[in-house]
Amino acid sequence: MKNNFSNDDRYADVIWLENLELNQMMNGGKVMADTMWRCDQVRAGQLYNRMMFDTKAEAEQFVQRMQQIEPDQMFSIEPVEARQVWN
Repeated sequence: MKNNFSNDDRYADVIWLENLELNQMMNGGKVMADTMWRCDQVRAGQLYNRMMFDTKAEAEQFVQRMQQIEPDQMFSIEPVEARQVWN
């Protein structure tokens, strides 16, 4: 299967992901919600990556974007109590 993404597309994806991470760091001063959203990225039945998001919408946006880049990976999004993530 041929990858139809150009180098510009890949660069844009990297910038998008860096901006997402930067936005999460910049919002660190806001009041934390009781629920966070865990997004697990699985490849060949093995956990490949795990990210945490403040909102379900952020997690879903991340999954949609990543599925365009890596269609062979599976993603799951589930709510997690923030106290289980942070002590």
